[in-house]
Amino acid sequence: MHGLVAVDWILTGVFVALLVPCVRRLARLDYARLGAQVRHGDLVELLFVVAMVVMLSPAGGPIPAAGWQAVFALVTGWFAVAWWRARHRQVVSCHAGRPPCGHHALSALAMFAMVTVMPHGAGDRGPWLTMSTMDSPAWRWWPVAAAVVAAYFVFDAARAGVLAVRAGGDDGVVVGETSRAVCRAVMGAGMGYLFVAAL
Repeated sequence: MHGLVAVDWILTGVFVALLVPCVRRLARLDYARLGAQVRHGDLVELLFVVAMVVMLSPAGGPIPAAGWQAVFALVTGWFAVAWWRARHRQVVSCHAGRPPCGHHALSALAMFAMVTVMPHGAGDRGPWLTMSTMDSPAWRWWPVAAAVVAAYFVFDAARAGVLAVRAGGDDGVVVGETSRAVCRAVMGAGMGYLFVAAL
C-alpha cells in the first residue's frame, strides 16, 4: 500500500466524518423503546468506524494491536452468539426486523484478521497499527479468502446504499435506519478497499 498515503488520508477524513452520524444516533435515539440489541449494534458500528480511522491513518493509532485484537475477538464472539440465538430461537436481536448479528460478527472477524497481519512487531513501528504500510507476507498465504471477503463487503456496501436511497430519510429521525444504512455502505466500501489493497 506504499504510495497510497494521500488516499489513506482522504479515507481517514471520510471515516472521521462518519463518526458524527454514529454518535448522533447514540445520543438521540430512544433505546428504551428500540431495545438493547439495537444499541449494541449502534455501539459496535461506532467501534468499527473508530477502528477504520486508526487502520487507515498513516499516522498509526494510539492503541496497541493486541488491544484491538482482544476487542475484535470479544465482539466477534458476542455477535456470533447473538446470531446463533436469533437463528435457532427465532429471537429478534440487534436490529428489529433485520438482525445483522452475523454481519457484525463477520466484520469484527475481518478486522481481527487485518489487525493480526498488519506489521506491529518490535522491528516495525512498535506495537501500533499502521495499515498504510502493510506489506506482511501473511496476506499472500490466502489471497482467495481476502478476495472473497472484499467481494462480500463491496456487495454489502452496494446493498446498504440502495437501502439508504430507498429510505430517503423518512425514518432516519425515528429509528436511525437511514443513518445506519449510510454508515454500513461506507463501512463496507472501506473494508472492501482495505482487503483489495492488501492483496
